Amino acid sequence: MALLSINGTDSIDRAELGFAVQALPPRAPVVVMIHGFKFCPDRPQSDPHRHILSLDPAIDCWKAISWPRHLGLGGDAGLGIAFGWSARGSIWRAWRASSHAARRLSRLLALLYELDPDRPVHLVGHSLGARVALAALPGLPPGAVQRLILISAALFRAESARLVASPAGRAAEVLNVTGRENALFDILLRLALPLAGPTVGHRGPEQRNWLDLALDRPGNLAAFRALGHRIAPPKARVCHWSGYLRPGVWRFYKALLLTPERLPLDLLRGLVDRPEAATPPETARSPLRLNRA
Repeated sequence: MALLSINGTDSIDRAELGFAVQALPPRAPVVVMIHGFKFCPDRPQSDPHRHILSLDPAIDCWKAISWPRHLGLGGDAGLGIAFGWSARGSIWRAWRASSHAARRLSRLLALLYELDPDRPVHLVGHSLGARVALAALPGLPPGAVQRLILISAALFRAESARLVASPAGRAAEVLNVTGRENALFDILLRLALPLAGPTVGHRGPEQRNWLDLALDRPGNLAAFRALGHRIAPPKARVCHWSGYLRPGVWRFYKALLLTPERLPLDLLRGLVDRPEAATPPETARSPLRLNRA
């Protein structure tokens, strides 16, 4: 079994999960994938299990690219878990729902750790799904999650610093995938929640296990290309989904999650351009005067 579909409202079948984990080769990881805003498992046309979290998407949509298939989770390389939650309605409703989904995800991760504490577990989330992933860490034991890939994360810097400071957060590696194509969505998030401070769209918290990967920087793309990962430059000036639609990006994510020892955090940190500690693009390029970074 290469893919399990679990929703935040479901009770977890311990026996089924244990069987799926035990069937994996030694050290093959479990990769939990979390969608973002506007998806809901209860609605056929926005069901993530028929869309990006499916091995064969059944929904005809230009954004319906299979995450598990592109991560190589269709065989025995690892177990994919597609985690669905209700992210419909207004941004404020979905924001509140993401907190509830994070608690449900935390229970799933705790069970995975209980079943096999030595099994690598990684998380990949987009938009509000990135918040679900990071907010699931508090309360978990150190080592319950090894690596997180956060794509165009709907997260604020202060909250992220608090979540990563948890015991499980300090033991994990966080890769924050950013790009200027998402700047408009960072602006909209700050307008929706104006008291929360700057987002992680420009840079995340200054913590040793957090690394910003700006995929709009030519120097970074050249560095990744030298490692054998050719990622296409962004085509659109504004695109919230660029971080998972760009040609070549999933091959890079696959290597980060399935063979993390080949791309250790220190190696990546030495290669990438560090974001300037200056005014983030969501304020610098906008006439809107939002909270200062």
